Formats: sequence, C-alpha cells, structure tokens
Amino acid sequence: MADNGIEVLVLLDVSGLEDVEKFEKHVKKEGFIAVEGEKHVYTGHSTTTTFSTKAYILEVFKKGLQKSGFLEANLIFLLNETPYPAYYYDKETNDFELIQKEK
Repeated sequence: MADNGIEVLVLLDVSGLEDVEKFEKHVKKEGFIAVEGEKHVYTGHSTTTTFSTKAYILEVFKKGLQKSGFLEANLIFLLNETPYPAYYYDKETNDFELIQKEK
C-alpha cells in the first residue's frame, strides 16, 4: 500500500514544564498524539513536504512551551524513521536552534 504521508515521532526533553495540561492540550489540538506510557513523546502524520513538516513541528512545540512555561527544552524528531538533528530552545531568541556538533 503506497502512502505519501510522513510518519512523525517527536521526543521532547523538557525540564520545569509549568502547565503540563495546557501543553498537552496545545500539541493535541495541532495533531500530535502522546505515546502512551512515554513522557513527552508524540506521534503524528503529515501530508506536506519534509521541510514544511519540520517547520511545523518546531513551531507547534515552541508555541506550546511558550504558553505553558518551562526552564529548558531539547527536541529531536524522526520523519519516516529518519532522525533529524537535535534542537534546543534558546531563551534569548525564543526559538528552537540547531544543536551544533563539536568537531
């Protein structure tokens, strides 16, 4: 069966999340389902390009964190089981930034 969609798996490492309920409600409204038995692991499905999907993931989780309050957050995701580089939330830019690997 050919399926043109992208399966998404998002792993969020967050500390000091102030309003878990508000955060969970936000990501669920945006189409991400919490993986049962896992803390801050979400699945979803996308029918757009990988570039658009990546941008959407970063935006949804950024907004959810901003609404809920938190200390620190890191994010990694897989699109169709392909891992993408990790991101960290930079409180100075108020956005997710790519974690640069040390050479």
